[in-house]
Amino acid sequence: MISAERILLPIITLLILLSSWHMLAISGVYTEYQFPGPLAVFQALAEMVRDGTLWEHINISLYRFGIAFALAIIIGISLGLITGWKTRLNYALDPFIQILRPISPIAWFPLAVLWFEIGNPPAIFIIFISAFFPILLTTITAVKGVDRVFLQVARNFGTSGYAILRKVIVPAAFPNIMTGLHIALGTAWIHLVAGEMLGAQSGLGFMIIDARNFLRTDQIIGGMLVIGLIGLILDKLMGWIESKIKLKWGY
Repeated sequence: MISAERILLPIITLLILLSSWHMLAISGVYTEYQFPGPLAVFQALAEMVRDGTLWEHINISLYRFGIAFALAIIIGISLGLITGWKTRLNYALDPFIQILRPISPIAWFPLAVLWFEIGNPPAIFIIFISAFFPILLTTITAVKGVDRVFLQVARNFGTSGYAILRKVIVPAAFPNIMTGLHIALGTAWIHLVAGEMLGAQSGLGFMIIDARNFLRTDQIIGGMLVIGLIGLILDKLMGWIESKIKLKWGY
């Protein structure tokens, strides 16, 4: 059961932040154009809700993010499980993974445009790259960290081959894999906005760039708030899914 503190304390903090934001906006330090207050930002958001543009941009962003993140999960976890389990494969791939891992997703922008031109594909590629390496590396580490006693017990009971991977390694490594998914989710959502600034004509990143071109600072801040709120919802949703899987496996 959720305690009263877990409800009241975030509400109090929110009220303090909104009050501080409002006071700074009316202090005269910045003009209304430079730093609009919360009321102006909420009015801008209401305007975009009424004309439907906000939902349109949210839907296309979630579409791109869903495809890219799903691909990163499927490929990253699959490759991570096999690489972490098979020592020789780990030896073969690790140098190349460590070379590619530190490269910022932003550095891939020029190639993304050359390879995929403009539209959905380059944005999806950037999101995929952002999520793939955190998922891959945490999965490899999680598999390598599984207690060898579990594997020996499974072999003593006649379990072998990929049955060990499915029945022993995956459940044992699951908590650490989920940590990687949480990290990847945040990283990918951040770079979604950057990817949509890369020649896209829709999405939350494009919405912010478009608002800048029309000097709509209120819409820029409103878009930033929407991005943060959706990121929070996605993280909570993943936490809910994680809890259901842990319950099923008896954690």
